[in-house]
Amino acid sequence: MAETAEHRIEHDSMGELQVPADALWGAQTQRAVENFPVSGIPMHPGFVHALGAVKAAAAEVNAGLGLLDDKRAAAIARSARLVADGEYDDEFPLDRFQTGSGTSTNMNANEVIARLASSKRLAVHPNDHVNLGQSSNDVIPTTMRVAAIVALKHELQPAIAHLRKAIDKRARGLKNVVKTGRTHLMDAMPLTFAQEFGAWSAQLASCEARLKDTEKRVRRLPIGGTAIGTGINAHPRFGKKMAAALSQATGSKFESAGDKFEGIAAQDDLVELSGQLNALAVALTKIANDLRWMNSGPLAGLGEVELPALQPGSSIMPGKVNPVICESLAMVSAQVMGLHTANTVAGASGNFQLNVMLPLIAGNLLDAMEWLSNGMRLLADRVIAGLSVRHDVVDAALARNPILVTALNPVIGYEKAAAIAKRAYKEGRPVMEIAVEDSGLSAAELKRLLDPKTLTAGGIHAGSSAGG
Repeated sequence: MAETAEHRIEHDSMGELQVPADALWGAQTQRAVENFPVSGIPMHPGFVHALGAVKAAAAEVNAGLGLLDDKRAAAIARSARLVADGEYDDEFPLDRFQTGSGTSTNMNANEVIARLASSKRLAVHPNDHVNLGQSSNDVIPTTMRVAAIVALKHELQPAIAHLRKAIDKRARGLKNVVKTGRTHLMDAMPLTFAQEFGAWSAQLASCEARLKDTEKRVRRLPIGGTAIGTGINAHPRFGKKMAAALSQATGSKFESAGDKFEGIAAQDDLVELSGQLNALAVALTKIANDLRWMNSGPLAGLGEVELPALQPGSSIMPGKVNPVICESLAMVSAQVMGLHTANTVAGASGNFQLNVMLPLIAGNLLDAMEWLSNGMRLLADRVIAGLSVRHDVVDAALARNPILVTALNPVIGYEKAAAIAKRAYKEGRPVMEIAVEDSGLSAAELKRLLDPKTLTAGGIHAGSSAGG
């Protein structure tokens, strides 16, 4: 096998192999390139960057433990940080659907970093030096957790907070605007826009709390367990020092897992995180669909609000405008729900001492967090911030709502109130007019009892009933 202008010859334990001449990777990566032409989707950049941070920390920790000479450690750490900074993303071409342990991507990093760190006077070996004290089996699960925590801190949690802030701001401005409530998509008791928006904000606050609780388990790193959890070929203090080094490097707190067998063999904490992302997707679907319904029409639908017009909505119907951001977010949420199903299967796909779907979980988690983060910011900035209430439509529907008669239950009884509501529906008249004629109460008393703003406060004075 000879070198050409396009290729150089590399070797590994299986023999020689041609590698593109300008590639920084070596033979093991090239074998994986040829073995896995599956999807064309590489590992998520956030994962690659976290892997660079893990390799830089490992070099420095090993040097501090006296296992790696200072020159090699410095060269490896410097090169690994370039990977962590995204300088060499193009050197990580491997498909996500690869060996289940992620060994191919670990060796991809080892080979790239070794080549960057090597010089005529300094030979750096991908296994002996860059991978010192490590195994793919503890490096990849550790990198997954580091990448997830970084994405949570810098992408997802700020995006949730941004959306909540936008919702809360609009809610404050609409605290006195009363609208018809709906259950089963049918008219129900009134509430304010602030109460409706407040429920969305509360959903997101619950998502924040669930994610924060899950973080406690995701922060536990199995690095130092090496092949199966026993820590073979790693210094006994390597795991704890790695957790400290990665905490300092990322600005996020990590700890060494108490049982490294668990962190290698099982990925339950990451499946839990996936479940929290699934719950967030559920909440966002509710919010997006509420907005779509409220915006529907504008003439033949509810037409309660008008969302910002962002683009033409039809290639054939002039003037049509659609709630495109809400639809985009709903699709993202549906995809995240699907990813959670895949993560559930992947999490259950461990045998004895190793899970064998690690790259799948890694990619799905980071994709989900990225897409949800982008979708929430778009909803906040291009929908919530610019929507307007159609007060005429809201007020007209509220005045015609016979369900307001619920407030009369404690005074005239359910059956008499139901008769008033049915007559109001049948004759298409405001419930106030029918109640004046049929309830036996004065107009002044009815005005007090049926005041929509008062009814939004609930309480016995406004009447309350069970059921939907």
